Amino acid sequence: MGENPEIWKAAAMADHFEKIQKLPDPIVGCPNFRRVPGYKVYCCGQPTIAGFEAALAKVTGTAYPKEGKIIWFNLRQEPNVYVNGEPICARPPNKIGEYAELGNVTRDSAKADEEEFVKVCEGRAKENGGKLKFVDINKAEKEVEVKELVTLSSVIEGLKAKFPGLVHMRIPVCNSAAPLESDFDILVKTLVGSNINTPVIINDQVGLSRATTGCVAACLFKEFQISASFEGLVETVPGVNLDLLKMDRYKMDPTKDALFRGEFEVIKELVAELKDEGAKNECDKVIDKNGPPKTGGTGIKQLRENIAESKLSYEIMDDAAQVFLKSKIMDNIHKYFYLIAFTAYMRQAADLARNAASDEDKAKNALTGGKTAIPGDQLKVTKSFASFMEEHSSLRAIVEDGKGKLQWERDIPAAALANLESLASTDFKANLGKIIHDIYQTAHTMFSDMPQGDHKKRAKYRFASKTLMRILPTDLKGEVEALIEKKSITLDLYEILGQCTWGQGLKA
Repeated sequence: MGENPEIWKAAAMADHFEKIQKLPDPIVGCPNFRRVPGYKVYCCGQPTIAGFEAALAKVTGTAYPKEGKIIWFNLRQEPNVYVNGEPICARPPNKIGEYAELGNVTRDSAKADEEEFVKVCEGRAKENGGKLKFVDINKAEKEVEVKELVTLSSVIEGLKAKFPGLVHMRIPVCNSAAPLESDFDILVKTLVGSNINTPVIINDQVGLSRATTGCVAACLFKEFQISASFEGLVETVPGVNLDLLKMDRYKMDPTKDALFRGEFEVIKELVAELKDEGAKNECDKVIDKNGPPKTGGTGIKQLRENIAESKLSYEIMDDAAQVFLKSKIMDNIHKYFYLIAFTAYMRQAADLARNAASDEDKAKNALTGGKTAIPGDQLKVTKSFASFMEEHSSLRAIVEDGKGKLQWERDIPAAALANLESLASTDFKANLGKIIHDIYQTAHTMFSDMPQGDHKKRAKYRFASKTLMRILPTDLKGEVEALIEKKSITLDLYEILGQCTWGQGLKA
């Protein structure tokens, strides 16, 4: 058995599946490939071997040299192998077709697991007449005759024959929460020394959350290059209004709900602590460019508005689903918080890069009027993001304490609650009809902001179930709670009503 027994237990899962392509104008073999508007930054899912070549050919086109530098980040935690040119990943058998957080995965450990997984697949195929059994995301079992079996690393080395400037960097990150501070630093270190027109490609399995997060960070690095390199150059151009070019003056639609604008309490604390409102504005602009067309992008995931959408969905979920969704919402707020902090760090880095240039560099890159324009590939980042976070160490506590500070349930108006409690305490059974009527009347007012449809019906029904439970007389409440604990009934309006009326014989 190998050094890592867990990889020997892993299931082989096909990365691609029916309907993986979410966007128009697909590149065959490279799911959801797109360019972020305004940046030479590209996003996609895990390509086939042919898909890698097609994506690189698209990126270089006729203008960019095929031997030029191209930086490709892979943000997946899962080890990948290629069977007959198709990507297959190693998954824990209980994590098929769902988000799989694999813990403390590093670039080196992912590569080692990948090399071991090739041996696992070779062994399994040999025992099965040369055919490898695998599953799709729906857990359907399949098998394929193995004609070629290679690691992702081998595929990348093969691509360098046509694209010798290709740099491939793995930064394994989790799905929902922010990348680690060290992950941001690896990304920056890899990008330092690249030109502003150097193509950057970022992938995860499908081209969704992880890849979008990486693309936002890469675009923020490009903004650092623009700010540090070209501000002096732009200032020499007569008639240019510099205010129009500043990303930190970006304003979102004020008619949007506060949650869709990212105005969470913990984010307000972050902005106040940083004393840099421009960092949030700049980050929001880049997030919008990386989002779907409705916010000016070409992508799929809207990292900020997705939090608000999940929060709206939370109201209609049952208790078990709410536990999962609440954790995901808090993770996504954590990610948004860190992206704004990273923006502030990159803005500071731009100031430092402009001011830290040596006299020799200033003379070499001098412009008319005394300004300088340092080429993007010569810019230095003198401080790590981890060091920036150490200098602002209070931010770590702020996000941990504040990411859950949302109003998870709507507050029932005090007058409405007092009325219901009075009806319940006076004569519960005699007033039951009016109690239900008034509960629904209150729900109609409270959820008036939600559009008509099943979501609104479920939200009102769930509110009615919880509110009835809340105002039950003490003897009935104890009886119902005991039955719910025993799983004889659930926290459901009709089941509670049944127990309170004709179900009195059913005892806990």
